[in-house]
Amino acid sequence: MPVKEILLLGNPILRQKCAIVKNINAPEVTEAVADLRDTLMDFRSRMGFGRGIAAPQIGIAKQIIYIDFEYQGALINPKITKRSKRKFTLWDDCFSFPDILAKVERNYTIEVSFLNKDGKKQKLKAEGALSELLQHEIDHLNGVLAIDRAIDSKHIILRREYEKLVAKQPVML
Repeated sequence: MPVKEILLLGNPILRQKCAIVKNINAPEVTEAVADLRDTLMDFRSRMGFGRGIAAPQIGIAKQIIYIDFEYQGALINPKITKRSKRKFTLWDDCFSFPDILAKVERNYTIEVSFLNKDGKKQKLKAEGALSELLQHEIDHLNGVLAIDRAIDSKHIILRREYEKLVAKQPVML
């Protein structure tokens, strides 16, 4: 499958609520999963990072995400069914605005129900980094971007400023 262009901040497809996948065996679903996988792998090989991608980021307004971090594969029609009360904050970035980071708050643990590429119902319990990744990608399916989740407007920063100012600060335990 061809590598797809990643849509950037401002493209209206990124703000759409995605449609539920009704026919998991439809050729366009199989193609979308392959395109997401190939686009993620291409981005990772070029940029040196990347753990997941959502269908609207490549112009497909369907509830499909693909991750390759602690779990590998497509999650179709994913829904968060449980969230911990415990939360954490982190600087989040996104393929759709690669030069911007937003400090967000996420649930430390979640449980997600979804269909795999074969149409089998699955549940995935996630904590920490995987939990954050899934929340980020599922937000995309609802037209929500990481910058929308910023703690406030003072917690949005350009990557080069982040690298100069924030990344060099000592970690406080």
